[in-house]
Amino acid sequence: MSELPAREGYRLWADSYDTETVVSQLENAAVERLGVSAAGCTLLDVGCGTGRRLRDTGAEFAVGVDITPEMVAKSPGELRLTVGDVRALPFPSLTFDIVWCRLVIGHVREMEAAYAELSRVCCMGGVVIVTDLSVESVAAGHKRTFRDAEGTTHELEHFAHTLEKQAIAAYDFGLRLEKRQDGVVDASVKQLYVDAGREAAYEEQLGMPMVKALLWRKNAS
Repeated sequence: MSELPAREGYRLWADSYDTETVVSQLENAAVERLGVSAAGCTLLDVGCGTGRRLRDTGAEFAVGVDITPEMVAKSPGELRLTVGDVRALPFPSLTFDIVWCRLVIGHVREMEAAYAELSRVCCMGGVVIVTDLSVESVAAGHKRTFRDAEGTTHELEHFAHTLEKQAIAAYDFGLRLEKRQDGVVDASVKQLYVDAGREAAYEEQLGMPMVKALLWRKNAS
């Protein structure tokens, strides 16, 4: 199975993207545990896919951007989505109270350019939330894979950025790590393994921190 670049892979995934996976469910739970409410805030979701996480956030203003036009086209009409790249975001500086970059950074070779843009569009004192596969799961051989609408499994290109390298990049652009949460394989995702016929993988991965969620504060003292 050859690796697909993110744009091509997500083009193929668009029709079935809204179906939860082990990684997406653990990631969402980890972000919720960070405790950042979007209620009354301005929110940007970078790498939003179909915009599914933007529904019902309570944000005063919420917008999503994704590199894949096919993903954006699948969005419900009431969401504000546009096509764009995390390395060159189409928004003015200092615009958003909260910036999400969820399960995206691992698809970007130029991680420093991504952090530069995430920080640029974030308000002073705002937060940037970045999630990715954990170092432990990558070391254990976990791949970024998905099944397309026909049931064919594909692997997505992934670059493993350690927390140390991300911290250096983030600090260079005025971001300080404030909180971290791990998405650990547990009983909450067992049924997803069962549905995929991967019970043996569940037993093997039980207790593994599959996803990390990082909360960066812009220019906090």
